[in-house]
Amino acid sequence: MFFRQTQTQFEQQKGEANRQALRAIVDRGAVPGILAYQGGKPVGWCAVAPRSEYSRLARSRLFQPLDDQPVWSIVCFFIARTHRRKGLTVALLGAAIDYARQQGARILEGYPVDPSSTSSPDVFAYTGTLSAFRRAGFQEVARRSPTRPIMRYLVKEE
Repeated sequence: MFFRQTQTQFEQQKGEANRQALRAIVDRGAVPGILAYQGGKPVGWCAVAPRSEYSRLARSRLFQPLDDQPVWSIVCFFIARTHRRKGLTVALLGAAIDYARQQGARILEGYPVDPSSTSSPDVFAYTGTLSAFRRAGFQEVARRSPTRPIMRYLVKEE
């Protein structure tokens, strides 16, 4: 819910209220992201939706729109600790591309961290890493900060 709310809203609803807000999105039939399962248990998550659903992006100085094209955004991941560094982020990116294509998206954007320019723990890579986005076929199209590239994937129709 972090990218869908203001900082104040997110802090005021921290915990159960944010879980209920996400449940309300699902209950109304919207798909807020992609889940990865192993052995019937969820082990990964990727939030993907039209950019317009992520109000925080519109307020960010780093992630202002690059142009007037309609864009879908991939804003965060969660990978269970036992499944990290095994390619699950790249697999989730592939699933997000497929889902966005099915929904009519033509451009996908991501806002990963570039760990080569910072030394932050895994927990701070919740927006994904530059290398994962590259492996999934995304191209860097802008960089307004040394550590935060903007990546794009042009979705081909099938």
